[in-house]
Amino acid sequence: MVNIHPTARIHPTALVDERATIGQDVVVGPFCYVGPDVKIGDRTVLRSHVTVEGRTTLGADNVVYPGAAIGCEPQDKKYAGEDTVLIVGDRNVIRENCTLSIGTVQDEGITRVGSDNLFMANAHVAHDCRVGNGTILANNVALAGHVTLEDYAIVGGQTGVHQFCRVGAHAMVGGVAAVTRDVPPYVICAGNPCVPHGLNLVGLRRSGFNDDQMRALRRAYGALYRENLTVKEALEKIEALKTEFPDAAEVLTHFGDFVAASTRGLIR
Repeated sequence: MVNIHPTARIHPTALVDERATIGQDVVVGPFCYVGPDVKIGDRTVLRSHVTVEGRTTLGADNVVYPGAAIGCEPQDKKYAGEDTVLIVGDRNVIRENCTLSIGTVQDEGITRVGSDNLFMANAHVAHDCRVGNGTILANNVALAGHVTLEDYAIVGGQTGVHQFCRVGAHAMVGGVAAVTRDVPPYVICAGNPCVPHGLNLVGLRRSGFNDDQMRALRRAYGALYRENLTVKEALEKIEALKTEFPDAAEVLTHFGDFVAASTRGLIR
């Protein structure tokens, strides 16, 4: 069975396994390698010298730059060749020398990457990570295994995120930071160790958050970080804010739920 769409353009120096599934108008550039268990969606472009291997699915309209290794084996000494997976969504830009690993059986066996993300040069997404939509990983960012990066989070260059940490939606982490605890949604933070510096106000405005949502999040941030409350007391106050700011109930719920679910603890 031929799984390569007739409109796909494959450079003669590329090595594409005949068992791979290649969609409509896909471009596979010079010296690329595509393995037998790979599925590549329509109009995705592999520029040159790109490796896509493992049981990997790349969605539509992705652009992958030279030197990237997609679906590589986990950098985990426990990995013993199990049949695990990498799933990547649509319209991602994956720049030079990025690495995205398949999952491990110690987790659910799947590394998940959403859509519309920008991975700048040398970014690393380790095994079992969960990356949402619209995120930005600047140059040399390293996500260790089992990290969760929620929608529209931004991580500055040369930052490392510790295993099992979570970075919340619309959060912004500064460059050369060390994230060893969870970063709540909507927060801006930096440093080694990483500490909070208020709300990501510029990012929230750019994302269309209204005045009520901004005021409510300021109050929620204050309850968590500025009023010397316990986490339980802060969560109770955040819950009460939904009555005062009904239009902000959704963002307050997300903020509170994220904090309540933390197992590694929050940046402080």
